[in-house]
Amino acid sequence: MDYLDTLMRRNVEFADRGFNPTLRMMPTSKSLIIGCVDPRVDPMDILKLAPGEAAIFRNVGGRVTPALSETLQILRTVKHAAGGNSGPDSNLIVLHHTDCGIKHCYCHEPELLAKHMGVKTDELDTLEINDPYKAVALDVAALRAGPAVSGGYTVSGLVYDVATGKVEVVVPPSRL
Repeated sequence: MDYLDTLMRRNVEFADRGFNPTLRMMPTSKSLIIGCVDPRVDPMDILKLAPGEAAIFRNVGGRVTPALSETLQILRTVKHAAGGNSGPDSNLIVLHHTDCGIKHCYCHEPELLAKHMGVKTDELDTLEINDPYKAVALDVAALRAGPAVSGGYTVSGLVYDVATGKVEVVVPPSRL
C-alpha cells in the first residue's frame, strides 16, 4: 500500500469519527500562529491545540516574509467579510525553533533564501538566520512596524526547543 492509500484510509476514519461540521472559519481563540514547516514543530501538537482553536500559517523558518505579509492582508479581508474583527483578545504568535533547517539554506543557497525573505543577499546577516531567539524578536518587530497587521492584535514571540519539547516566551505579549 502506498502512502496516499494510507492517507485516504485515515480520511475515511476521520470523516466517520472525527469530523466536526460545526467548526467555523474564524478560530475560537481568535489567534493566528506563524510557524515553521518543520514536522517536529507542529503547533497543533506542541501547544495541544484543539481543531479550530487557532489558524496556523507555516513557511520555511516561520519567518515574516513578503508572502506572509500579503497573506495577512488577505486574511484581514476574509475576516472582515466573514463578520469578524480584531478585538483586544486577538493574538498573533510568532513561533520559531532551535535547529531550524533554514540555516542550511543560508549556508548553501543564500540567493534563494534572500529571495524568500525579500532582501538582498548581503542583507541576510541582519535577519539572524542562525539564532532563533534573535530572529523571533526581529520578526515580531517587523510585524509591529509593517502595514500587514492592523491594530487590535496582541503579538508575541516564542521559541520551541526541539531537544526538550519546551516553549519559551522570548517576546512577551503586547498590543499593537
